[in-house]
Amino acid sequence: MKIGILLTGHAPEDIKAVMGDYDTMFEDLLDGHGFTYDSYAVVDGVFPDGPEAADGWLITGSKHGAYEDHPWIAPLEQFIRDVYADGRPMVGVCFGHQIIAQAMGGKVEKFDKGWSVGRTYYEIEGRQMQLNAWHQDQVTELPDGAEVIGQNDFCRNAALLYGDRIYTVQPHPEHTADFVGRLIHSRGRGLVPDPLLDNALAHLDSPTDNQIMADRMAAFLKRGA
Repeated sequence: MKIGILLTGHAPEDIKAVMGDYDTMFEDLLDGHGFTYDSYAVVDGVFPDGPEAADGWLITGSKHGAYEDHPWIAPLEQFIRDVYADGRPMVGVCFGHQIIAQAMGGKVEKFDKGWSVGRTYYEIEGRQMQLNAWHQDQVTELPDGAEVIGQNDFCRNAALLYGDRIYTVQPHPEHTADFVGRLIHSRGRGLVPDPLLDNALAHLDSPTDNQIMADRMAAFLKRGA
């Protein structure tokens, strides 16, 4: 099964040189599920020909806001709607979670209560999970047809399900402890309040449920194919 990865941002250069870009991180996360991959840097204006270019789709995180005025945002939103109409499965993570909601008629905003960073508790599909977060933006208004399947006290729309076609989560199951530590030093200082970063650093070695979420995402992609 071929998964098309839509890159909506790039890892910081110093991290990418060591760990690869965001598509590599998702390939590592989903290793063992038998997928092959094609990547499209939509953030750079590189788009697939259409939904049929892959059996399923995955949209990555990004430093950009879904509501920002970039030339690739509107074409990406249309592609999301085209995939939904076509019926191929799609998964979105963080920015992917947000841009899908916006494309489908929801609203994304910079959250007035600040950031969520590092190992964070969520309840997703009735299961308690610990996953790494890195976001200030949130889905604040749901699109029609979206069901909330995950939340916590800080983020009430942390995971959404659109029937059997789209599955999205706000946290980052592809973020390892090593990546979070590097991101804090590369992009976090001066952007995110230091107490949040210090707390994230203090819990870097605590276990996460990344693999559980990876298996859930893989199962969704396979079932929808």
